[in-house]
Amino acid sequence: MKERISVLFIERGEIDVIDGAFVVLDASGIRTQIPVGGVACIMLEPGTRLSHRAAALAARVGTLLVWVGEAGVRLYASGQPGGARSDRLLYQAKLALDENLRLKVVRKMYALRFGEEPPARRSIEQLRGIEGARVRRSYQLLARQYGVEWKARDYDAQEWDTADLPNRCLSAATSCLYGVTEAAVLAAGYAPAVGFIHTGKPLSFVYDVADVYKFETVVPVAFKIAASNPVGNPERAVRLACRDMFRQTKLLDRIIPDIEEMLAAGEIPRPEAPVDSVGPALPNLESLGDAGHRA
Repeated sequence: MKERISVLFIERGEIDVIDGAFVVLDASGIRTQIPVGGVACIMLEPGTRLSHRAAALAARVGTLLVWVGEAGVRLYASGQPGGARSDRLLYQAKLALDENLRLKVVRKMYALRFGEEPPARRSIEQLRGIEGARVRRSYQLLARQYGVEWKARDYDAQEWDTADLPNRCLSAATSCLYGVTEAAVLAAGYAPAVGFIHTGKPLSFVYDVADVYKFETVVPVAFKIAASNPVGNPERAVRLACRDMFRQTKLLDRIIPDIEEMLAAGEIPRPEAPVDSVGPALPNLESLGDAGHRA
């Protein structure tokens, strides 16, 4: 996972497998090959058509496909390459179902996010309130730093064009972060829906994990793009900036080890994988010793 490109967006093209390659065919007939096995997440925007063979190849190599709306801000559906493994899922569920264990994990998430231990003897609801206040303050500080007029985090996914520029940039940026985070969660064998801070949503655990990185990665990028007041398509400018930032910060190196650290805070042993469990889509086998060969 850590060696992959973080995210690609594809729009207005037919995706198929031709001569064994994952190919996008545009309206003029031009073919563009996509190194599908080297991408963590592919966002499919309106105007794309995906063949059965292409979907099967993406699942086989462990690349997450996400069907999104215009500018990548509405999530319609997503694939699940590999999916949750029973040993990891049971471990995650045990931590989430026990309130004491869950609180330990939540406290670790806050410690990783804010760089300090949260206040002692606080419930999860109280920690949510503290987190909400800090988030609102962080938005205000970043808006002031980049010279952006900021009112509040407010947008309607069904009425996208009614949101102001900073909110549109933030939504585009967080959609990129959620995509690569979901890909990492699935690659690690955990369930996106079994969250600790967020609950009751299909991507609760994805939101939990992504929030650890949000204000050090995509939120500053969104405010920087909003401050430049780009002409035409600000969401595309945000996506390109996020892609570059993911590469520069080596985010994909960090997500899976950090997930393991968060869950280890529950202080219960992780069960051993069954002998017949399904391994990763791209096993990290011993290198051939040649820099030109992938392990």
